[in-house]
Amino acid sequence: MADDRRGPELPPARGPVSAAVTAYLRGTGPLPRAEEAGGAAAYGDDLQLALYICYELHYRGFAEVDARYEWDPGLLAVRSALEHRFLTALRADTPVHDSLDDALAQVLVEPVEGTGVSHYLRDEGTLWQLREYAAQRSLYHLKEADPHAWVLPRLWGRAKAAMAAVEYDEWGGGRAERVHARLFAGLMADLGLDTTYGRHLDAATAEALATVNLMSLFGLHRELRGALVGHFAAVEITSSPGSRRLAEAMRRTGAGPAARFFYDEHVEADAVHEQVVRHDVIGGLLAEEPELASDVAFGIDATGYLEDRFGGRLLADWRAGRSSLRTPLAAETTGIS
Repeated sequence: MADDRRGPELPPARGPVSAAVTAYLRGTGPLPRAEEAGGAAAYGDDLQLALYICYELHYRGFAEVDARYEWDPGLLAVRSALEHRFLTALRADTPVHDSLDDALAQVLVEPVEGTGVSHYLRDEGTLWQLREYAAQRSLYHLKEADPHAWVLPRLWGRAKAAMAAVEYDEWGGGRAERVHARLFAGLMADLGLDTTYGRHLDAATAEALATVNLMSLFGLHRELRGALVGHFAAVEITSSPGSRRLAEAMRRTGAGPAARFFYDEHVEADAVHEQVVRHDVIGGLLAEEPELASDVAFGIDATGYLEDRFGGRLLADWRAGRSSLRTPLAAETTGIS
């Protein structure tokens, strides 16, 4: 059984900024200059990995890194420069709807002819492609719902109660064996993947890292609480139909029962969560702070933008007959922790 309590190892760098950040955390070099960090490509491997490493210090950290680095002033300054570069690019590049109603309508309606990743995996995906998809998604699903918990102290009343209720479901409703992160580890084991927390960080693309970094960015900043609620809404609204397709893909390719169960569970649970998030989390938030409507819309739209980039990368690689991963997957399974 894998021991995740000590955190993963620091990953190999992907450029000068991430190299300097990892060297600093190992005590072997200085931090990158803020202007160097802020000048990196917004969606590139170097910036996204450096930002992911900075954020991971607020989750489980890394095995060889002192926990006190979480609040290191110099590292926080570098993180701020990385965040500013990422967020500025997102605000410039994300097609934002004119109103929150329009943003919600966009995710509430399923296209007649779906062309996304879940459609591809359901209709023609192979087991190796499902393994790659699960490996990249593990960067979030092994800490599922955790980034959204940061918004709880920043809400009150109906929004807070409803958000806490959905989060409680995500964490198994008080039952450890039903925690969604653990259910995803079961899915990974059925697919023959190493279930260790953070194991597949080096294999994941910049596009995958960006989808996880977005949650941490929104969650760690109180001023972005509306965007975090929008992100959560986008995930919950689109999860049920997408999970149904992925469950069908697992069945068609002969994946094990735990792999099928993870998505079957989300089909039912997230159909309920969608209603709660729309009516009580968003409704409760805007009843108290109506000025956050545009931030909620931005959160929905930015989520869609980055998910489309990630999906486009996966489909381009798979349709060309090549792996979507930066490093190959091992074949053996490890225990679930």
